[in-house]
Amino acid sequence: MRIEDYALIGDMQSAALVGRDGSIDWLCLPRFDSPACFAALLGDKYNGQWWVGPSGHERPPATRRRYRGETLILESEWDTPTGTVRVIDFMPARHANPDLVRIVEGVSGTVEMSTEIRVRFDYGRIVPWVRRTDGLLHAVGGPDSIWLHSPVPLHGGDYAHRARFTVSAGERVPFVFTWHPSHQPRPVEIDPIEQLTETEKLWEEWVEQCTYQGPWREAVVRSLITLKALTYEPTGGIVAAPTTSLPEDIGGVRNWDYRFCWLRDATMTLDALIGAGYLGEARSWRAWLLRAIAGRAQDLQIMYSVSGERRLTELELDWLPGYEDSRPVRIGNGAVTQLQLDVYGEVMNSLHLSRASGMEPDDRAWTIQLELMDYVEAHWDEPDEGLWEVRGPRRHFTHSKVMCWVALDRAIRQVEDFGRPGPVERWQALREQIHAEVCDKAFDAARNTFTQSYGSRELDAALLMIPMVGFLPPDDPRVVGTVEAIQRELMTDGFVRRYPVSEDGNLDGLPGGEGAFLACSFWLAEALAMIGRREEAVELFERLLSLRNDVGLLAEEYDPRHGRLVGNFPQAFSHVPLIHAARALAGDD
Repeated sequence: MRIEDYALIGDMQSAALVGRDGSIDWLCLPRFDSPACFAALLGDKYNGQWWVGPSGHERPPATRRRYRGETLILESEWDTPTGTVRVIDFMPARHANPDLVRIVEGVSGTVEMSTEIRVRFDYGRIVPWVRRTDGLLHAVGGPDSIWLHSPVPLHGGDYAHRARFTVSAGERVPFVFTWHPSHQPRPVEIDPIEQLTETEKLWEEWVEQCTYQGPWREAVVRSLITLKALTYEPTGGIVAAPTTSLPEDIGGVRNWDYRFCWLRDATMTLDALIGAGYLGEARSWRAWLLRAIAGRAQDLQIMYSVSGERRLTELELDWLPGYEDSRPVRIGNGAVTQLQLDVYGEVMNSLHLSRASGMEPDDRAWTIQLELMDYVEAHWDEPDEGLWEVRGPRRHFTHSKVMCWVALDRAIRQVEDFGRPGPVERWQALREQIHAEVCDKAFDAARNTFTQSYGSRELDAALLMIPMVGFLPPDDPRVVGTVEAIQRELMTDGFVRRYPVSEDGNLDGLPGGEGAFLACSFWLAEALAMIGRREEAVELFERLLSLRNDVGLLAEEYDPRHGRLVGNFPQAFSHVPLIHAARALAGDD
């Protein structure tokens, strides 16, 4: 299936992808970054999959599907010659162990249904030992164990378990899949029907807190729900996506593990949540951040695990062929060791935003920020790998310098607005120095545009952030010129690329191409609105909304050549700028 054929369900600690044909092809337990027990997404059914659908020789796609109201409960319906059937998929709020519930519900007539489950631990590598206990299916492999509860008896064969059953109008047949550590006693069973009611109530009460009432409320609320689903509730960390190695270029090597917490993504997510009225999530994220970055400022990483672990070693899983033969499949992320100076600005901006939004002060937070500022003062003028994590030579990226300016600016504001102690005069002088240098070394006067790095001619979509972070006002001719240059030179088929990508990988150290980053196109829509071209901005924004799949989800990129979503899915870095752009176009910013 295509990436857009999947929908997301989750319990704010992990998530599953459910295909349009009724198959669950991706699920990592017990955390987002745990090994997958269903990994067909990156291989085939023999790498782990759970399918439920109408019986037959084929696995037809659902006739229609939707989320139940403003929740993360997925409903898929099939119209068959003998009747209509609905499958309800969700993950209830975590109790002692993670549960995944599938309820087959008769809508009309009588439909014969089938199910086939193949559990494979460790990303499809471990075939577990399976037995029946008290009529239930129990699978064990190393540290992992699952129980499958259902009134339907399943029969084994070919390292899978299958069943056929019928459902008539008004009947419900539940399945409950529960993971737990294999050394622990059998988990307590949950009531699936009761949990369905509780899960619906949980999401409805959460959505009621949303303060956005603009013209694109449906898209904004669905994006907020997605961001909430990507939050690891026990710690407050926010993952970039629940998947790994979904390719940016089908068949290519640009395949990365996004099941971690990027400071950059998380700070932008925090901004979106605060703007929509979710201060509770903001407090949890700030607590996660302060724990994760505690220590020496020079040890700050660009990403951490959901619990704040720092060692995210990148490995290749050679037994998985990859999504549509896009190899290698990677877990961990080597970019964790990169120097990206922009994260200091993003962290300082988010902590300032938290304080300005009314959150209570935290003296420990200011102590950490002072250390971060010492590091910025000493290292802002060094080259780095930049926002896009290039695996080529370090450069003096313009966006990185601008964000160092942001770090100083937000530190100064903390002193001026909230009475924090700090060397404000020294920071002011350095802020002016960086501003002058960027305007001198990163601006191409002949083309009236800022460029990707000092002395280069390449453009970079990250330059659209210049007016958004307050480095220059939107009506500055240099800002207008940069927006127009990006619109002219980086747009392909109506969408914005991050930067010019050459097949030889000269710029970013990687071969092959990539799709258009959706975040960049949302940035352009917001920038166009800021410079007074609202009609163009709305047209672009609504074109981007049309790329969402049938349940409102976006991947990292869109490939206009083949008309499909690519990259990890669903992607926080796409849904966050959607929210920002909607607010800007509605006049909320």
